[in-house]
Amino acid sequence: MTHHINRRAVLAALSTLPAWPALAQSPFPNKPIRLLVGYSAGGGVDAMARLLAPRLSTLLGQQVIVDNRTGAAGLIAADAVSKAPADGYTLMLADSSLLIAKLLNPKLALDPLTAFTPVAGAFDLPLVIVVNNSFPATTPKELVATLKASPGKHSFATSGVGTVQHLAFEMLKAQIGAFVVHIPYRGAAQIVPDVISGQVPIGIVSATSALAQAKAGRPRAVAVMSPVRLAGAENVQPLSDVVPGFSAAPRLFALAPAGTPSEVVTRLSDAMKTVLEAADLAQTAAAQGAVRSYGSAAQLARDLPQESATWARVIRAQKISAEGG
Repeated sequence: MTHHINRRAVLAALSTLPAWPALAQSPFPNKPIRLLVGYSAGGGVDAMARLLAPRLSTLLGQQVIVDNRTGAAGLIAADAVSKAPADGYTLMLADSSLLIAKLLNPKLALDPLTAFTPVAGAFDLPLVIVVNNSFPATTPKELVATLKASPGKHSFATSGVGTVQHLAFEMLKAQIGAFVVHIPYRGAAQIVPDVISGQVPIGIVSATSALAQAKAGRPRAVAVMSPVRLAGAENVQPLSDVVPGFSAAPRLFALAPAGTPSEVVTRLSDAMKTVLEAADLAQTAAAQGAVRSYGSAAQLARDLPQESATWARVIRAQKISAEGG
């Protein structure tokens, strides 16, 4: 009888133990992961997310689902991720616009430098300066000389006030001491056609948009705003050839909610590294105007404040506001 009572007591005691040790041993991930994108399907960020997702799914052994949460230049998706459980199952493929939004509107509640845990750098999306075929410049050197020689004569189009395209050209203006008038568009779709027709002489667009048309000779691509030569357009020089150190491009990076455990972040970051190292991914990304640019979680944690500070200097120096530009 005593043996029977003791056994029941042990079983009863075991039943009262917390379940967390068993849960802690469950490997990550053990359910699907959502990768939020703040833009609609078919755009550049979405395309890169859909390039990563199936490869990450294979590597992690769980489905990675791209979830488009459009609106407010990516802030709706960012807000959703920042409020999600910090368990690694909700991520965001964000871009540099997320950093800029807070700088242009300090009243925003969301602070991208504190609301997230950096996971990994993923891609750069080089920008290209295109010009109308009658514009008197065919190289970065001629472009800089033309802009400096004619203050206020020329204008440039971007996809909106405070976009990376806008700030990148403002950075160029500041570095070369030129005055060029900004023409903000409501998105990028009409810029290349208007440059071709002569409605605006200069456009700042993604490499994908620029090179698809420039290969046919209209409009003319005169400079890359990153220190790279683009696959399929190696003849287009980077601005850094004539403006030493110049580099400005949207960056794509993966974020998790603040407080995500370090071992989960490491698992995700290592998976991103493996996927980004694949040669076929590099080729596919290049065809879509992207350059793979992996950075570890620690590196991204250093890079984001530095990039934010860079854009902040441009905004202050050029007196850019969300309302006016």
